[in-house]
Amino acid sequence: MKPPEIDEFFRRLAEKTPAPKGELDYINPYTLLVAVVLSAQATDVSVNRATVELFKVADTPEKMLKLGDAKLRGYIKTIGLYNTKAKNVIALSRILIEKFNGQVPPERELLETLPGVGRKTANVVLNIAFGQSTIAVDTHIFRVGNRTGLAPGKTPLDVELKLLKRVPEQYKRHAHHWLILHGRYVCKARKPDCPACVVNSLCRFKGKTTV
Repeated sequence: MKPPEIDEFFRRLAEKTPAPKGELDYINPYTLLVAVVLSAQATDVSVNRATVELFKVADTPEKMLKLGDAKLRGYIKTIGLYNTKAKNVIALSRILIEKFNGQVPPERELLETLPGVGRKTANVVLNIAFGQSTIAVDTHIFRVGNRTGLAPGKTPLDVELKLLKRVPEQYKRHAHHWLILHGRYVCKARKPDCPACVVNSLCRFKGKTTV
Protein backbone atom coordinates (compact mmCIF):
# COMPACT_ATOMS: atom_id res chain seq x y z
CA MET A 1 0.00 0.00 0.00
CA LYS A 2 1.45 3.37 -1.03
CA PRO A 3 1.73 6.39 1.32
CA PRO A 4 -1.25 8.29 -0.17
CA GLU A 5 -3.39 5.15 0.21
CA ILE A 6 -2.23 4.66 3.81
CA ASP A 7 -3.12 8.25 4.58
CA GLU A 8 -6.57 7.75 3.08
CA PHE A 9 -6.92 4.42 4.93
CA PHE A 10 -6.56 6.12 8.31
CA ARG A 11 -8.50 9.20 7.29
CA ARG A 12 -11.51 6.96 6.66
CA LEU A 13 -11.10 5.05 9.93
CA ALA A 14 -10.76 8.35 11.80
CA GLU A 15 -13.85 9.75 10.12
CA LYS A 16 -15.84 6.67 11.15
CA THR A 17 -14.60 6.70 14.76
CA PRO A 18 -13.15 10.13 15.65
CA ALA A 19 -12.37 9.29 19.27
CA PRO A 20 -11.61 5.56 19.57
CA LYS A 21 -11.13 4.01 23.00
CA GLY A 22 -9.97 0.70 24.36
CA GLU A 23 -12.69 -1.63 25.62
CA LEU A 24 -11.06 -2.62 28.92
CA ASP A 25 -12.46 -0.84 31.96
CA TYR A 26 -9.92 0.77 34.30
CA ILE A 27 -9.58 3.52 36.90
CA ASN A 28 -5.93 4.53 36.73
CA PRO A 29 -2.65 3.38 35.10
CA TYR A 30 -2.27 0.59 37.66
CA THR A 31 -5.73 -0.90 37.09
CA LEU A 32 -5.19 -0.59 33.34
CA LEU A 33 -1.96 -2.57 33.66
CA VAL A 34 -3.73 -5.25 35.69
CA ALA A 35 -6.62 -5.41 33.22
CA VAL A 36 -4.28 -5.82 30.26
CA VAL A 37 -2.32 -8.56 32.02
CA LEU A 38 -5.59 -10.36 32.77
CA SER A 39 -6.77 -9.98 29.16
CA ALA A 40 -4.09 -12.26 27.69
CA GLN A 41 -5.93 -15.07 25.87
CA ALA A 42 -9.23 -13.77 27.25
CA THR A 43 -11.92 -11.39 26.02
CA ASP A 44 -12.21 -7.82 27.23
CA VAL A 45 -15.80 -8.57 28.20
CA SER A 46 -14.76 -11.41 30.53
CA VAL A 47 -12.05 -9.25 32.10
CA ASN A 48 -14.41 -6.33 32.67
CA ARG A 49 -16.93 -8.64 34.28
CA ALA A 50 -14.31 -9.76 36.81
CA THR A 51 -12.57 -6.45 37.46
CA VAL A 52 -15.70 -4.41 38.11
CA GLU A 53 -15.75 -5.87 41.63
CA LEU A 54 -12.00 -6.40 41.99
CA PHE A 55 -11.14 -2.74 41.39
CA LYS A 56 -13.61 -1.66 44.07
CA VAL A 57 -11.35 -3.24 46.68
CA ALA A 58 -7.93 -3.17 44.98
CA ASP A 59 -7.13 -0.20 42.74
CA THR A 60 -3.52 0.28 43.92
CA PRO A 61 -0.54 -2.07 44.29
CA GLU A 62 -0.73 -1.71 48.06
CA LYS A 63 -4.40 -2.73 48.20
CA MET A 64 -3.73 -5.65 45.83
CA LEU A 65 -1.00 -7.02 48.08
CA LYS A 66 -3.28 -6.63 51.08
CA LEU A 67 -6.01 -8.54 49.20
CA GLY A 68 -3.58 -11.40 48.60
CA ASP A 69 -3.24 -14.18 46.06
CA ALA A 70 -6.08 -16.40 47.28
CA LYS A 71 -8.73 -13.67 47.39
CA LEU A 72 -7.55 -12.28 44.07
CA ARG A 73 -8.09 -15.69 42.48
CA GLY A 74 -11.65 -15.60 43.76
CA TYR A 75 -12.33 -12.41 41.83
CA ILE A 76 -10.73 -13.55 38.55
CA LYS A 77 -11.52 -17.28 38.50
CA THR A 78 -13.82 -16.82 35.49
CA ILE A 79 -10.84 -15.67 33.39
CA GLY A 80 -8.62 -18.18 31.61
CA LEU A 81 -5.24 -18.98 33.21
CA TYR A 82 -6.37 -17.18 36.36
CA ASN A 83 -3.92 -18.96 38.69
CA THR A 84 -0.87 -17.81 36.74
CA LYS A 85 -2.33 -14.36 36.20
CA ALA A 86 -3.04 -13.95 39.92
CA LYS A 87 0.58 -14.76 40.74
CA ASN A 88 1.78 -12.26 38.13
CA VAL A 89 -0.51 -9.49 39.40
CA ILE A 90 0.64 -9.99 43.00
CA ALA A 91 4.30 -10.13 41.91
CA LEU A 92 4.13 -7.05 39.69
CA SER A 93 2.31 -5.15 42.44
CA ARG A 94 5.12 -5.94 44.87
CA ILE A 95 7.75 -4.82 42.35
CA LEU A 96 5.89 -1.56 41.66
CA ILE A 97 5.97 -0.78 45.37
CA GLU A 98 9.60 -1.82 45.90
CA LYS A 99 11.14 -0.32 42.77
CA PHE A 100 8.78 2.33 41.43
CA ASN A 101 7.21 3.92 44.51
CA GLY A 102 3.90 2.25 43.68
CA GLN A 103 3.66 3.96 40.28
CA VAL A 104 3.44 2.42 36.81
CA PRO A 105 6.59 3.45 34.90
CA PRO A 106 6.00 5.15 31.52
CA GLU A 107 8.89 3.34 29.80
CA ARG A 108 8.55 0.11 27.80
CA GLU A 109 11.86 -1.33 29.02
CA LEU A 110 10.79 -0.95 32.65
CA LEU A 111 7.28 -2.24 32.08
CA GLU A 112 8.69 -5.36 30.42
CA THR A 113 10.58 -6.22 33.60
CA LEU A 114 7.25 -6.84 35.36
CA PRO A 115 5.82 -10.39 35.56
CA GLY A 116 3.22 -11.08 32.88
CA VAL A 117 4.11 -7.96 30.89
CA GLY A 118 5.44 -8.38 27.37
CA ARG A 119 5.90 -5.91 24.56
CA LYS A 120 2.23 -5.93 23.55
CA THR A 121 0.98 -5.30 27.09
CA ALA A 122 3.56 -2.56 27.60
CA ASN A 123 2.51 -0.87 24.36
CA VAL A 124 -1.16 -0.88 25.38
CA VAL A 125 -0.37 0.74 28.73
CA LEU A 126 1.95 3.32 27.17
CA ASN A 127 -0.65 4.23 24.56
CA ILE A 128 -3.74 4.43 26.76
CA ALA A 129 -2.34 5.53 30.11
CA PHE A 130 0.46 7.80 28.93
CA GLY A 131 -0.65 8.92 25.47
CA GLN A 132 2.39 7.55 23.68
CA SER A 133 2.16 6.71 19.97
CA THR A 134 2.75 2.99 20.40
CA ILE A 135 1.01 0.25 18.45
CA ALA A 136 0.31 -3.02 20.27
CA VAL A 137 -0.04 -5.75 17.67
CA ASP A 138 -2.58 -8.34 18.77
CA THR A 139 -4.24 -10.97 16.57
CA HIS A 140 -6.64 -8.37 15.11
CA ILE A 141 -3.95 -5.88 14.09
CA PHE A 142 -1.72 -8.68 12.81
CA ARG A 143 -4.56 -9.90 10.60
CA VAL A 144 -5.53 -6.43 9.34
CA GLY A 145 -1.92 -5.49 8.65
CA ASN A 146 -1.37 -8.59 6.54
CA ARG A 147 -4.77 -8.99 4.93
CA THR A 148 -5.12 -5.40 3.71
CA GLY A 149 -1.50 -4.98 2.63
CA LEU A 150 -1.12 -2.09 5.08
CA ALA A 151 1.82 -3.66 6.92
CA PRO A 152 2.48 -7.28 5.98
CA GLY A 153 4.84 -9.20 8.24
CA LYS A 154 5.58 -12.71 9.49
CA THR A 155 5.61 -11.77 13.17
CA PRO A 156 3.76 -9.24 15.35
CA LEU A 157 7.00 -7.31 15.74
CA ASP A 158 7.43 -7.13 11.96
CA VAL A 159 3.92 -5.68 11.63
CA GLU A 160 4.45 -3.27 14.52
CA LEU A 161 7.69 -1.86 13.13
CA LYS A 162 6.19 -1.45 9.66
CA LEU A 163 3.15 0.34 11.06
CA LEU A 164 5.34 2.70 13.07
CA LYS A 165 7.16 3.62 9.86
CA ARG A 166 4.10 3.82 7.62
CA VAL A 167 1.29 5.32 9.69
CA PRO A 168 1.18 9.12 9.18
CA GLU A 169 2.21 11.02 12.31
CA GLN A 170 -1.20 12.62 12.77
CA TYR A 171 -2.83 9.19 13.07
CA LYS A 172 -0.26 7.33 15.20
CA ARG A 173 -1.81 8.22 18.55
CA HIS A 174 -5.05 6.33 17.80
CA ALA A 175 -3.89 3.89 15.11
CA HIS A 176 -3.76 1.09 17.67
CA HIS A 177 -7.45 1.45 18.54
CA TRP A 178 -8.69 2.03 15.02
CA LEU A 179 -7.00 -1.14 13.78
CA ILE A 180 -8.15 -3.28 16.71
CA LEU A 181 -11.76 -2.13 16.38
CA HIS A 182 -11.65 -2.64 12.62
CA GLY A 183 -10.29 -6.16 13.04
CA ARG A 184 -12.68 -7.06 15.83
CA TYR A 185 -15.92 -5.85 14.24
CA VAL A 186 -15.37 -5.57 10.47
CA CYS A 187 -12.25 -7.36 9.22
CA LYS A 188 -13.11 -10.47 11.23
CA ALA A 189 -11.03 -13.64 11.02
CA ARG A 190 -13.53 -16.14 9.63
CA LYS A 191 -15.68 -13.90 7.48
CA PRO A 192 -14.72 -10.24 7.01
CA ASP A 193 -17.64 -7.89 6.46
CA CYS A 194 -16.18 -6.38 3.30
CA PRO A 195 -19.43 -4.73 2.09
CA ALA A 196 -19.49 -2.65 5.32
CA CYS A 197 -15.78 -1.85 5.24
CA VAL A 198 -14.87 1.83 4.80
CA VAL A 199 -11.41 0.93 3.44
CA ASN A 200 -12.62 -1.78 1.06
CA SER A 201 -11.41 0.03 -2.06
CA LEU A 202 -7.90 0.36 -0.61
CA CYS A 203 -7.62 -3.21 0.64
CA ARG A 204 -5.44 -5.78 -1.16
CA PHE A 205 -7.27 -8.82 0.20
CA LYS A 206 -8.08 -11.28 -2.61
CA GLY A 207 -10.81 -13.12 -0.76
CA LYS A 208 -13.20 -10.23 -0.22
CA THR A 209 -16.76 -11.11 0.69
CA THR A 210 -19.69 -9.71 -1.25
CA VAL A 211 -22.54 -10.46 1.15
